Amino acid sequence: MSYTHLTAFERGQVQALLQEGKGVRAISRVLKRAPSCISRELRRNRVGGVYSAERAQQRYRARRRECRPGRKLDHRPLWTYVVQTLALCWSPEQVAGRLRLDHPNDPKMRISHEALYKALYTDERLAPMVSYLRQSRPKRRKRGQGKTQRCLIPHRTSIHERPLEVQERSRFGDWEGDLLLGKSQQGAVVSLVARNSLMLLARKVQTKQSEEVITAVVAALEDLPASWARTITFDNGTEFYHHQRITDELGMTIFFADPYAAYQRGVNENTNGLLRQYLPKGISFENLSQRQLDTIVHELNHRPRRTLGYRTPHEVFEANRKNAPVALRAYP
Repeated sequence: MSYTHLTAFERGQVQALLQEGKGVRAISRVLKRAPSCISRELRRNRVGGVYSAERAQQRYRARRRECRPGRKLDHRPLWTYVVQTLALCWSPEQVAGRLRLDHPNDPKMRISHEALYKALYTDERLAPMVSYLRQSRPKRRKRGQGKTQRCLIPHRTSIHERPLEVQERSRFGDWEGDLLLGKSQQGAVVSLVARNSLMLLARKVQTKQSEEVITAVVAALEDLPASWARTITFDNGTEFYHHQRITDELGMTIFFADPYAAYQRGVNENTNGLLRQYLPKGISFENLSQRQLDTIVHELNHRPRRTLGYRTPHEVFEANRKNAPVALRAYP
């Protein structure tokens, strides 16, 4: 038989039986409880040899409150940290991961990203912070997958021919690129992401015409030393039709992912999702300035990322920059 705590009624019976002069075993027989249960109850709650059922019940309730685990976010410093970082558009996963770096010796400054998500959707005090999440959805849901049409690219080199060190993200200088379109193709953004540091570069373009897009790619990368610009992996969009010009001007090798295989460019796809928080689908980029875009890029490059051990892309990029040999690009 499973154990159950004494009820308020049973405590009243204990008090009445004690007043009648009954002993522990006699009381246990009347209540059909173990003698040890009655003995423990009297030892805990008798004061000055007198047992009061009302006082015993109050003590019981106090002990029950104390033994229940408190909500983590009731810790004020943790609450403040969570609210401040969510307001910077950090994801719950980034907040939870960065806590271990910013407060390595404080066990109270810990919370899982799932607990944060649950709090965001159940705690009314955090409801306004949902608007800072990537998708700002009223409920969490699985994301669907869509397919877009792609055309064949001339002189296309498959992603399957990439060197192993590119696949393993073990060196600096390998990039992934894509194009984000505004509403009704009114303006676009070229995004370039370093595979190992997650550093983001972005350029505003007016159209998705290949010549303009490739010019923007070259402009974004041309000031980098050769050791920091080795390869780029694109999807099969027509905007990269003239990719050979990047090779001719920068000496970079261009690879293309398989059609309908966005997962092969996961670094870029994930970063595009971060950009979409600032530049959501359904809005025009026509009035977006490069200065505004640079501000967005700066904020994203200073956010902690899980795959970087919750360091920021800027921190990793700078560490690589200091250690990498600065080999100048040999122009024809």
